[in-house]
Amino acid sequence: MKVEIWSDVVCPWCAVGKHRFEKALARFEHRDQVEVSYHSFELDPGAPRELEGGDLHDHLAAKYGMTRAEAEAKHRQMTELAAEDGWEFHFDRARRGNTFDAHRLLHLAAERGVQEAVKERFFRGYFTEGEPIADHDTLVRLAAEAGLDADEARAVLASDRYADAVRADERQAAAYGITAVPFFVVDRTYGVAGAQPPDALLQVLEKAWAEAHPLQVVTPAGGVDGCADGTCGV
Repeated sequence: MKVEIWSDVVCPWCAVGKHRFEKALARFEHRDQVEVSYHSFELDPGAPRELEGGDLHDHLAAKYGMTRAEAEAKHRQMTELAAEDGWEFHFDRARRGNTFDAHRLLHLAAERGVQEAVKERFFRGYFTEGEPIADHDTLVRLAAEAGLDADEARAVLASDRYADAVRADERQAAAYGITAVPFFVVDRTYGVAGAQPPDALLQVLEKAWAEAHPLQVVTPAGGVDGCADGTCGV
Protein backbone atom coordinates (compact mmCIF):
# COMPACT_ATOMS: atom_id res chain seq x y z
CA MET A 1 0.00 0.00 0.00
CA LYS A 2 1.28 3.46 -0.88
CA VAL A 3 0.91 6.62 1.20
CA GLU A 4 1.94 9.86 -0.46
CA ILE A 5 2.27 12.98 1.68
CA TRP A 6 2.35 16.49 0.28
CA SER A 7 3.99 18.95 2.67
CA ASP A 8 6.47 21.79 3.04
CA VAL A 9 9.46 21.90 5.40
CA VAL A 10 8.43 25.31 6.80
CA CYS A 11 4.87 24.21 7.59
CA PRO A 12 4.32 23.62 11.33
CA TRP A 13 1.20 21.53 10.76
CA CYS A 14 3.19 19.37 8.33
CA ALA A 15 5.70 18.60 11.07
CA VAL A 16 2.89 17.76 13.48
CA GLY A 17 1.16 15.67 10.82
CA LYS A 18 4.35 13.71 10.16
CA HIS A 19 4.61 12.56 13.76
CA ARG A 20 0.88 11.85 14.01
CA PHE A 21 1.03 9.72 10.88
CA GLU A 22 4.03 7.84 12.25
CA LYS A 23 2.05 7.09 15.41
CA ALA A 24 -0.83 5.75 13.31
CA LEU A 25 1.50 3.69 11.14
CA ALA A 26 3.18 2.15 14.19
CA ARG A 27 -0.22 0.77 15.23
CA PHE A 28 -1.14 -0.47 11.75
CA GLU A 29 -0.99 -4.26 11.50
CA HIS A 30 0.39 -4.20 7.94
CA ARG A 31 2.86 -1.35 8.44
CA ASP A 32 5.72 -3.36 6.92
CA GLN A 33 3.83 -3.37 3.63
CA VAL A 34 3.28 0.39 3.49
CA GLU A 35 5.45 2.52 1.22
CA VAL A 36 5.59 6.16 2.36
CA SER A 37 6.82 9.00 0.17
CA TYR A 38 6.91 12.76 0.64
CA HIS A 39 6.00 15.11 -2.18
CA SER A 40 6.82 18.76 -2.77
CA PHE A 41 4.51 21.65 -1.91
CA GLU A 42 5.76 25.24 -1.59
CA LEU A 43 3.69 27.39 0.72
CA ASP A 44 5.54 30.51 -0.44
CA PRO A 45 7.14 29.78 -3.82
CA GLY A 46 8.03 33.43 -4.27
CA ALA A 47 10.09 33.65 -1.10
CA PRO A 48 13.75 34.68 -1.62
CA ARG A 49 16.72 32.83 -0.20
CA GLU A 50 16.33 34.68 3.06
CA LEU A 51 14.18 37.70 3.83
CA GLU A 52 15.81 40.75 5.33
CA GLY A 53 14.30 42.24 8.46
CA GLY A 54 11.39 41.04 10.53
CA ASP A 55 10.71 37.54 11.74
CA LEU A 56 7.91 34.99 11.66
CA HIS A 57 5.88 36.97 14.18
CA ASP A 58 5.99 40.04 11.91
CA HIS A 59 5.21 37.93 8.84
CA LEU A 60 2.18 36.29 10.42
CA ALA A 61 0.88 39.64 11.68
CA ALA A 62 1.26 41.26 8.26
CA LYS A 63 -0.24 38.33 6.39
CA TYR A 64 -3.40 38.07 8.50
CA GLY A 65 -3.80 41.67 9.62
CA MET A 66 -3.17 41.06 13.31
CA THR A 67 -0.93 42.69 15.86
CA ARG A 68 2.50 41.32 16.69
CA ALA A 69 1.22 40.35 20.14
CA GLU A 70 -1.59 38.35 18.56
CA ALA A 71 0.89 36.66 16.23
CA GLU A 72 3.13 35.76 19.15
CA ALA A 73 0.12 34.27 20.94
CA LYS A 74 -0.72 32.16 17.88
CA HIS A 75 2.82 30.86 17.76
CA ARG A 76 2.76 30.02 21.46
CA GLN A 77 -0.39 27.99 20.92
CA MET A 78 1.22 26.16 18.00
CA THR A 79 4.36 25.52 20.07
CA GLU A 80 2.32 23.96 22.88
CA LEU A 81 0.33 21.82 20.48
CA ALA A 82 3.44 20.63 18.64
CA ALA A 83 5.08 19.66 21.92
CA GLU A 84 2.33 17.07 22.41
CA ASP A 85 3.60 15.37 19.26
CA GLY A 86 7.27 15.48 20.16
CA TRP A 87 8.38 18.75 18.59
CA GLU A 88 10.29 21.63 20.13
CA PHE A 89 9.36 24.74 18.18
CA HIS A 90 11.11 28.11 18.51
CA PHE A 91 9.32 30.50 16.18
CA ASP A 92 11.48 33.36 17.41
CA ARG A 93 14.51 31.63 15.89
CA ALA A 94 12.98 30.55 12.58
CA ARG A 95 14.01 32.42 9.44
CA ARG A 96 11.79 32.43 6.38
CA GLY A 97 13.21 31.41 3.06
CA ASN A 98 12.52 29.65 -0.22
CA THR A 99 12.11 25.87 0.11
CA PHE A 100 12.50 24.82 -3.54
CA ASP A 101 16.07 23.55 -3.09
CA ALA A 102 15.13 21.70 0.10
CA HIS A 103 12.49 19.86 -1.92
CA ARG A 104 15.05 19.00 -4.60
CA LEU A 105 17.24 17.38 -1.95
CA LEU A 106 14.26 15.46 -0.61
CA HIS A 107 13.87 13.88 -4.06
CA LEU A 108 17.51 12.85 -3.96
CA ALA A 109 16.96 11.51 -0.46
CA ALA A 110 14.03 9.42 -1.71
CA GLU A 111 16.27 7.78 -4.30
CA ARG A 112 18.87 7.04 -1.62
CA GLY A 113 16.36 5.62 0.87
CA VAL A 114 16.74 8.33 3.52
CA GLN A 115 13.88 10.69 2.67
CA GLU A 116 12.08 10.37 5.99
CA ALA A 117 15.26 11.12 7.94
CA VAL A 118 16.14 14.14 5.81
CA LYS A 119 12.59 15.46 6.08
CA GLU A 120 12.75 15.16 9.86
CA ARG A 121 16.12 16.90 9.94
CA PHE A 122 14.91 19.79 7.82
CA PHE A 123 11.88 20.26 10.08
CA ARG A 124 14.04 20.27 13.20
CA GLY A 125 16.60 22.54 11.63
CA TYR A 126 13.99 25.11 10.71
CA PHE A 127 11.59 25.03 13.65
CA THR A 128 13.92 24.13 16.52
CA GLU A 129 17.37 25.38 15.60
CA GLY A 130 16.61 28.42 13.46
CA GLU A 131 18.65 27.17 10.50
CA PRO A 132 18.35 29.19 7.24
CA ILE A 133 16.46 26.57 5.27
CA ALA A 134 17.27 28.13 1.88
CA ASP A 135 21.03 28.35 2.38
CA HIS A 136 22.90 25.74 0.36
CA ASP A 137 25.67 25.09 2.87
CA THR A 138 23.07 24.62 5.60
CA LEU A 139 21.00 22.26 3.47
CA VAL A 140 24.06 20.15 2.65
CA ARG A 141 25.05 19.93 6.31
CA LEU A 142 21.57 19.00 7.51
CA ALA A 143 21.07 16.46 4.73
CA ALA A 144 24.45 14.87 5.45
CA GLU A 145 23.58 14.58 9.14
CA ALA A 146 20.49 12.63 8.06
CA GLY A 147 22.36 10.21 5.83
CA LEU A 148 22.87 11.84 2.42
CA ASP A 149 26.30 12.07 0.88
CA ALA A 150 27.41 15.69 1.29
CA ASP A 151 29.25 15.88 -2.03
CA GLU A 152 26.28 14.49 -3.92
CA ALA A 153 23.89 16.88 -2.17
CA ARG A 154 26.16 19.81 -3.00
CA ALA A 155 26.35 18.74 -6.64
CA VAL A 156 22.57 18.57 -6.86
CA LEU A 157 22.21 22.08 -5.47
CA ALA A 158 24.78 23.39 -7.93
CA SER A 159 22.66 22.03 -10.79
CA ASP A 160 18.98 21.99 -11.70
CA ARG A 161 18.54 18.29 -10.91
CA TYR A 162 15.13 17.32 -9.53
CA ALA A 163 13.65 20.69 -10.43
CA ASP A 164 11.29 18.90 -12.82
CA ALA A 165 10.38 16.41 -10.09
CA VAL A 166 9.42 19.23 -7.72
CA ARG A 167 7.28 20.87 -10.39
CA ALA A 168 5.66 17.52 -11.21
CA ASP A 169 4.70 17.10 -7.54
CA GLU A 170 3.18 20.56 -7.55
CA ARG A 171 1.20 19.86 -10.73
CA GLN A 172 -0.11 16.65 -9.18
CA ALA A 173 -1.12 18.56 -6.06
CA ALA A 174 -3.04 21.01 -8.23
CA ALA A 175 -4.72 18.13 -10.07
CA TYR A 176 -5.85 16.68 -6.75
CA GLY A 177 -7.13 20.09 -5.68
CA ILE A 178 -4.65 20.34 -2.81
CA THR A 179 -4.51 23.91 -1.53
CA ALA A 180 -3.25 23.30 2.01
CA VAL A 181 -0.85 20.87 3.61
CA PRO A 182 -0.23 18.34 4.98
CA PHE A 183 -2.28 16.24 2.60
CA PHE A 184 -2.20 12.44 2.67
CA VAL A 185 -3.12 10.29 -0.33
CA VAL A 186 -3.61 6.60 0.42
CA ASP A 187 -3.37 4.22 -2.53
CA ARG A 188 -4.45 7.02 -4.88
CA THR A 189 -7.96 6.42 -3.50
CA TYR A 190 -8.35 8.32 -0.24
CA GLY A 191 -7.26 11.88 0.45
CA VAL A 192 -6.88 13.18 3.98
CA ALA A 193 -6.44 16.90 4.52
CA GLY A 194 -4.69 18.29 7.56
CA ALA A 195 -2.75 16.92 10.53
CA GLN A 196 -5.50 14.56 11.64
CA PRO A 197 -5.21 12.66 14.95
CA PRO A 198 -3.48 9.25 14.79
CA ASP A 199 -6.78 7.41 15.33
CA ALA A 200 -8.31 9.06 12.26
CA LEU A 201 -5.27 8.31 10.12
CA LEU A 202 -5.23 4.71 11.31
CA GLN A 203 -8.88 4.30 10.31
CA VAL A 204 -8.06 5.43 6.78
CA LEU A 205 -5.14 2.99 6.55
CA GLU A 206 -7.32 0.12 7.73
CA LYS A 207 -10.15 1.01 5.35
CA ALA A 208 -7.85 1.29 2.36
CA TRP A 209 -6.17 -2.01 3.22
CA ALA A 210 -9.48 -3.84 3.64
CA GLU A 211 -10.74 -2.59 0.29
CA ALA A 212 -7.51 -3.52 -1.48
CA HIS A 213 -7.39 -6.96 0.18
CA PRO A 214 -10.97 -8.30 0.41
CA LEU A 215 -11.49 -11.59 2.22
CA GLN A 216 -11.77 -14.51 -0.19
CA VAL A 217 -13.99 -17.27 1.20
CA VAL A 218 -13.18 -20.76 -0.12
CA THR A 219 -15.83 -23.47 0.25
CA PRO A 220 -14.60 -27.09 0.03
CA ALA A 221 -16.29 -29.33 -2.54
CA GLY A 222 -17.87 -31.45 0.19
CA GLY A 223 -19.52 -28.53 1.88
CA VAL A 224 -18.95 -27.09 5.33
CA ASP A 225 -19.44 -28.83 8.67
CA GLY A 226 -20.49 -26.08 11.02
CA CYS A 227 -23.31 -24.25 12.73
CA ALA A 228 -25.29 -21.34 11.47
CA ASP A 229 -27.89 -19.34 13.37
CA GLY A 230 -30.90 -21.52 14.09
CA THR A 231 -29.45 -24.70 12.61
CA CYS A 232 -27.71 -26.26 15.59
CA GLY A 233 -29.58 -27.66 18.54
CA VAL A 234 -27.01 -26.88 21.18
